[in-house]
Amino acid sequence: MATTSLEGVAAASQGSPLIIFQLYVQRDRDFTASLIRRAEKAGYGAIMVTVDSPRVGNREADERNKYKIRDDLAYENLRELAPRVQAHDRISAAGTVNIFNTNMDDTLTWDFVLWVRTVTKLPVFVKGVLSPKDARSAVDAGVDGLVLSNHGGRQLDHSPAPLDMIASVRRAIGYRVPLLMDGGIRRGTDVLKALALGADAVLLGRPVMFGLALDGQKGVERVLEVLRRELELAMVLAGCSSLSDISKDLLMQYPASML
Repeated sequence: MATTSLEGVAAASQGSPLIIFQLYVQRDRDFTASLIRRAEKAGYGAIMVTVDSPRVGNREADERNKYKIRDDLAYENLRELAPRVQAHDRISAAGTVNIFNTNMDDTLTWDFVLWVRTVTKLPVFVKGVLSPKDARSAVDAGVDGLVLSNHGGRQLDHSPAPLDMIASVRRAIGYRVPLLMDGGIRRGTDVLKALALGADAVLLGRPVMFGLALDGQKGVERVLEVLRRELELAMVLAGCSSLSDISKDLLMQYPASML
């Protein structure tokens, strides 16, 4: 769903320790396989399959705000789907919904992990899991890592915050695969909480976009540096000299009725 080709992103990411291709599985498996092969050829180090978006959520704000991408942009990685992706689908919120409802595979089972492995030898992560049961199923199916995410709160109303699910998911899967968390990270102390609850790392979305909108690459670098500094300071003040010192002993949890 990016407006830059996956090859363009890879070229701009030279020198990064790891770039991951986020994949939406299409009903056309040949086309999906071609995306995976392109990502592998371009130098991506892992495939991250999004499983929380078989259809687009009820995004009333997008309709109300008449969301669209610029007329000179398009979903670059979906160009091969033309003419199934019509002109209006490239620019309107309703069009985005149509792209999902027409092309995305809403019949996925955990067997898709085995299918992806027939296409690539890259590690396979799954993004969009929240329940311990689904996390166990994903690990049993052979995924190489999990990303807890509620898609920025934009898919299913009333879904829990990923931060609140880290501990129970970690108990369910143990340390069989890396556990990442996506969503709600705004300060370095948020990173500390996530790591203390059992996450191995966090992903960033909106903060990076805020920095990009404000000052381009410099803005993104500034956001990352602020978060890094805040995390380092929080660790020092909490008595942690390394990431391995961070544990759930740092946390105090209260029932909702006391908040």
